[in-house]
Amino acid sequence: MRHVIALDVGGTGMKAALVGDDGELLHRARRATGRERGPDAVVETILDFAAELRAYGVETYGEPAAAAGIAVPGIVDDEHGIAVYAANLGWRDVPLRALLAERLGVPVALGHDVRTGGLAEGRIGAGKGADRFLFVPLGTGIAGAIGVDGRVEAGAHGFAGEIGHIVVRPGGTPCPCGQHGCLERYASASAVSEAWAAACGDPEADAADCAKAVASGDPNAVRVWQEAVDALADGLVTALTLLDPRTLIIGGGLAEAGEVLFQPLRDAVRRRVTFQKLPSIVPAALGDTAGCLGAGLLARDLLDSTDPTTDPSEVTA
Repeated sequence: MRHVIALDVGGTGMKAALVGDDGELLHRARRATGRERGPDAVVETILDFAAELRAYGVETYGEPAAAAGIAVPGIVDDEHGIAVYAANLGWRDVPLRALLAERLGVPVALGHDVRTGGLAEGRIGAGKGADRFLFVPLGTGIAGAIGVDGRVEAGAHGFAGEIGHIVVRPGGTPCPCGQHGCLERYASASAVSEAWAAACGDPEADAADCAKAVASGDPNAVRVWQEAVDALADGLVTALTLLDPRTLIIGGGLAEAGEVLFQPLRDAVRRRVTFQKLPSIVPAALGDTAGCLGAGLLARDLLDSTDPTTDPSEVTA
């Protein structure tokens, strides 16, 4: 059975799968990154994990994977296959595509984690059928993936979609990026957790607790939540003014609040638009499998476009 290897690398853990031609997840596995042992150990762990997946494919399906896709965090040079920088993993300028291609002997595609997850949501998830979409996961920070006709736009320098660093509150809370008042300092899951912990006096309280308190009518929680929703709406309206997406897909931990988030968010965005066309605002559909599924799509795209005589290490994602 023809299949590909899909790897989704996070700060502390990795999710992986063997993906069939029909997109089915044939086999799933997880592994710690081993980042406590340093960046070189993380790279070696990724290579060993991929080799084990290849061996599993041979043993189970009688043939090795035909290609591999890997999604990583941080700054990614998709064109040259370089993992440029990841603060949580401590690496700089890792030629990850070439290293994996050498270890596996097949074409490899390297992608940014959010853009890769957005690719999956756009093609087979909540954005399926939309020619233009914007995927915004609300997690520790806020990023974005700009979908255009079945692909995700990386930008001239690989920074497209960084909606979390739109300034929505000029002169506001300092952001590690160097600006003040960035969207992710007000509307990410971590920002809501911080604000709710301060408001309720419980340092262990988080965004999920805030959402539950909102649902029960707690006025302090409603205030904290609405401030985050208003900031998010301000950032999203800026983005949709520039990009004019048909579908706006919201994912990440904060989206797990369901209609507690989506009802006020749709209302807040609707109040802010004037001439702009209001996109459909929908929850992400693929959850934590989006990265793996997207990496699988990157790998399958390589098979659709690669000359079989090409040196795997020279293949461009």
